[in-house]
Amino acid sequence: MTLAKTAPASGARDDATLIGLVGLAHGISHFSQLLLAPLFPWLKDAFGVGYAELGFLMTVFFVVSCGVQALSGFVVDRFGPRPVLFGGLALLAAAAFGFAASTSYWTMALCSVVAGVGNGVFHPVDYTLLNRKVHPSRLGHAFSVHGITGSLGWALAPALLVPLTLAYSWRMALVAAGVLVLVVIAVLWLWRERLALDVSAAHAPAASQGRSEGSFAFLAIPAVWMCFAFFFFYAMSLSGVQAFAPEAARLLHEVPTHRAAMCLTVYMVCSAGGMVVGGFLVADPARCERVVGAGFGVAACIALVVGFVDVPAMAVPVLFGLMGFGAGIAGPSRDLIVKRSSPDNATGRVYGVVYSGLDIGQAVAPLLFGTLMDLHRPSQVWLGIAVVQGVLIASAFNVRKVRRTALVPA
Repeated sequence: MTLAKTAPASGARDDATLIGLVGLAHGISHFSQLLLAPLFPWLKDAFGVGYAELGFLMTVFFVVSCGVQALSGFVVDRFGPRPVLFGGLALLAAAAFGFAASTSYWTMALCSVVAGVGNGVFHPVDYTLLNRKVHPSRLGHAFSVHGITGSLGWALAPALLVPLTLAYSWRMALVAAGVLVLVVIAVLWLWRERLALDVSAAHAPAASQGRSEGSFAFLAIPAVWMCFAFFFFYAMSLSGVQAFAPEAARLLHEVPTHRAAMCLTVYMVCSAGGMVVGGFLVADPARCERVVGAGFGVAACIALVVGFVDVPAMAVPVLFGLMGFGAGIAGPSRDLIVKRSSPDNATGRVYGVVYSGLDIGQAVAPLLFGTLMDLHRPSQVWLGIAVVQGVLIASAFNVRKVRRTALVPA
């Protein structure tokens, strides 16, 4: 079995437009993943629940997203990415307005289900479009931009929602989030022709070889499951940083509340900067695993410093930024690891299954880290983040080992 064939030649301007549109959609997906986490202090009081219960809302979101993501890969391969993309965005808008109108915790949980369905389509859609339509010489930079827009989407969520909540209310902040999603839908609709893809062409190579391996043949590739495990641990680390690390740092180092709320934005902006550097580093695919190891190694060391060293409150946002930069450098290499492990004609399916590891990790992590917070153990939150980042390094090298023996030479 071989890697997916190269994309047809395309102009740089067309590629840039497509990369920008896909990045915009990816950014709003990540923005929607953090509709609730920055508002936990207000939601905790509004609904009379603890951090574990609020973490469960994120668990619901990502469990649903996981199932949808794995299934949507098949739908994308069969019907194309464009209709699936617009359906997902519409559900995210509906969920944001539903959150804003919620009068009970369980209504919030129901809206989390809707948001999870919408979120589940993006990785199969995005990577199918990028891998199929962007010229191979620009694919590393496409992955970099894709990761950058995701990080900026995460950064935008607290930067937008917290000030609006302070000025008006958490309900008005969520209404504004829904309006933003509708604006993105309108922009993508205007450029919808750039998102079109002839899915019939994807099945031609296998047919011309006179063989059919079946829709599920890719599941027998060990590298696919190693990539799945890698993304599971990646998501656990990321979820700990997004949902509870700022509050844990505030408790440990007496960081002012407004400064702690901005730590996540600092992390995500610096992560985006790291991805710019990482996009150049993946020009040599052979060093992907080493880049991942170096980036997450630095991030793990910083997590231990925040968790167990008495640092000044003013230094905490700086440490968040350095940790984000290290993790960001690894981002494009992370995506290329999956690309190099993907067989022909199964792009949507592979990315759907592999990236469902993200959703499972983000479903499990809030329960773990939320419980630690309720037990008043903020330093253990940071230890958990560092341990998972260490596991990530080993996982990346295991993917390369399995790929060399079971799929193609590295």
